[in-house]
Amino acid sequence: MTYDFDEIIDRSGTGAEKYTGLETLYGNPDAIPLWVADMDFKAAQPILDAIKERAENGVFGYTVKPDGYDDAVCSFQKRRKNWDIDKRLMSMSLGVVPSICMIVRELTWPSDKIIIQTPVYGPFYNAVRNAQRELLESPLKETDGHYYMDYGDIEEKARQGAKYIILCSPHNPVGRVWTRDELVSLGRICIKYGIKVIADEIHSDLILWGNKHTPFSAISEELRKLTITCIAASKTFNLAGLQSSVVIFPDVETKAAFDRAWERLHIECNNVFSLVSTQAAYQYGEEWLEQLIPYIEGNINLVMDYMSKNIPLIKPICPEGTYLIWLDCRKLGMTGNQLTDFMVHKAGIAMSAGTYFGKNGEGYVRMNVACPRATVEKALKQLQTAVEQQII
Repeated sequence: MTYDFDEIIDRSGTGAEKYTGLETLYGNPDAIPLWVADMDFKAAQPILDAIKERAENGVFGYTVKPDGYDDAVCSFQKRRKNWDIDKRLMSMSLGVVPSICMIVRELTWPSDKIIIQTPVYGPFYNAVRNAQRELLESPLKETDGHYYMDYGDIEEKARQGAKYIILCSPHNPVGRVWTRDELVSLGRICIKYGIKVIADEIHSDLILWGNKHTPFSAISEELRKLTITCIAASKTFNLAGLQSSVVIFPDVETKAAFDRAWERLHIECNNVFSLVSTQAAYQYGEEWLEQLIPYIEGNINLVMDYMSKNIPLIKPICPEGTYLIWLDCRKLGMTGNQLTDFMVHKAGIAMSAGTYFGKNGEGYVRMNVACPRATVEKALKQLQTAVEQQII
């Protein structure tokens, strides 16, 4: 079937954080919400059908993983990434962030040092600091709007005794889809120093422009033994509110330790609707996904072209994956707080502040373009007007 991503869907009254946060977090309930990373699109019809069918049963008692769930996950990863996963090493979880937090808290030691590559998704900081582990920041290198890993800095952190690295692949917020060669270079350092890898690959199915995602643990057997990978249907198929993810471990012992941690909290399985929706997404959602990706690319092209012609003081960094655009606003000459205030109250757009992603995000904002094109167009026009008035 053909999906209509131009449809404007009213999300008011649904408790959507993306909209309720406009007042509580931004102080402008009328701002265009282009911040939190979910989509303003309906889920694929097979997912909606699966949820409806399950709801019509009318009984929502304790529910175990359905037959075929693991096979659906593994088959999807094999089709999309040629990645062979041992389903005996898979665990369900409430989400990628809860998984990372649990891994850091339960599978690392208080003395462990953990590397993150900044600017990076804000909860990475909290996962390390809240567990009272030592955080080592390795800033990405930026050249002409393109970001690279700083292998020299990573190796220096390794010599300082780093035990883990949290890898964001594809990277949020800068949009890099790391090449196999880049990951191999990182892998050499990890192998040399025995650094274990927590790979957040939640955006790995949202790959643009013909780029290719390489699962870190699929590069070699040596790296597989060092890597815990977190994936989910939530970003790919817009199911974040159903809270479901999958964690792939290097061995049964590590998996068992993770599972025991959830059991201590009496959280052994996901809710009934997350189970049926995830299975349906991986089995039947690809038609929707194949239509979504070119639509996202069209929105990104619109932003790139419009800003180049009409808002040259802001430089968008074209993502290779995700539906997020990292905007370099440094030429506006504002501090982080000033920039947020300008975007929200002058331009009427709520975007994620660059400082949320670390101190080297100062002067940037992250724009979510997973919304109808008319919404993006409106935001761009409002932003152009605000910038023109600012520089008069």
